[in-house]
Amino acid sequence: MLNNKNKNIKTLPLRSAYKTKRGVMLIGSAENILRSPLIKKYIKKTQLIFTSPPFPLNRKKKYGNLQGEDYIKWFSEFAPIFRKLLKRNGSIVIEMGNAWHPGKPIMSTLALKALLAFLESGNFYLCQQFVSYNPSKLPGPAQWVNIDRCRVKDSYTHIWWMSPGPYPKADNRKILKKYSNAMINLLSSKKYNAGKRPSEHKIGKISFLRDNKGAIPSNVLTFSNTTSNDDYLNYCRKNKFRPHPARMPLGLAQFFIKFLTNPKDLIIDPFAGSNTTGAVSEDLKRQWISIESDVNYVRSSYGRFKKDKK
Repeated sequence: MLNNKNKNIKTLPLRSAYKTKRGVMLIGSAENILRSPLIKKYIKKTQLIFTSPPFPLNRKKKYGNLQGEDYIKWFSEFAPIFRKLLKRNGSIVIEMGNAWHPGKPIMSTLALKALLAFLESGNFYLCQQFVSYNPSKLPGPAQWVNIDRCRVKDSYTHIWWMSPGPYPKADNRKILKKYSNAMINLLSSKKYNAGKRPSEHKIGKISFLRDNKGAIPSNVLTFSNTTSNDDYLNYCRKNKFRPHPARMPLGLAQFFIKFLTNPKDLIIDPFAGSNTTGAVSEDLKRQWISIESDVNYVRSSYGRFKKDKK
C-alpha cells in the first residue's frame, strides 16, 4: 500500500494502488484484472485502449517478456477481451518494437505474426500504421551495430491503430502541427501552382491556400525521450526506486489521446509500466484505468502525479 500525502490521490484496498480525480492504478496481471469483476462495469464503455505491452524479444528483459509462439498465443488472447471493453467507435493503439534472432544479424517476424494473430482473434480492422522514431536512441542491436558494424541502429517502434469498426472516433484537427516557414510564406503570398506534377497528377481547383491553423501530421512521429529531470525521475531518485527501463514518451501518448478521444472518455492501459498513459490522460481531462503487475513500477509511477513545487 502506498503512503500518499497528496490529498488528490488516495490509497485503495485489494488490487488498487492509488487513484486520482480521474483515474486509478491497479496492481496485478492484465490477464487476471481484465477478466475480474473490477472491470465488468467498463464493458462497452472504453473509448481507447492505449498500451505498450512487453515487446516480443528473443531474450529475457527485467520488465518481463514472453518468447516465440508463447508470445503470439499470450498476446492474441487479449484481443477478444479488448473488443468486449471497447465502444463501437473505440480504438486500440499498441506500440510494438522490433525483434531480432539471437546470435544472428537478422530480424524476427515475431512481432508481425503476433499482430496478425491479434487482429484475427479480435476481428479488428487495421486503421493505420505509425512509426515512432527516436533520433536519440542508443545504437542497437549492439553486437551487429557497434561491434561487427554490419547493421545500422534500430531507432523506431511500430504503432498499430486498430478498431472494432472501420470508422472509429478520430479527428486530426486536434493534433495539427505548426506550419513550416515555407507554408507560412505560401499562405502570405496567396500564390500556388495548381498545375500538373511530375507524377502527372493535376491538383486542379483544390486549394492549399486556406489557413487551417496548422499542418496535418504524418504517420511518422518523432520523440527523443531523453528527459533526465522530470517529476517521475526526480521522484524515483528521491525515493530510491528503479525507473522503468522502457518508458513511453509523453508526446506519443498525448498524440493518440488527443487524436482519438475527447475529455471524459475512458482510456485503459493494461501494461502501464511507469503509467505515462494515466498521467497524460489526467492532464487532458480523460478518465483512465492503468494496470501494472510489477509493484516497484507501480510505486514509482506515483511520481508522475506528485508534482514538485519549485
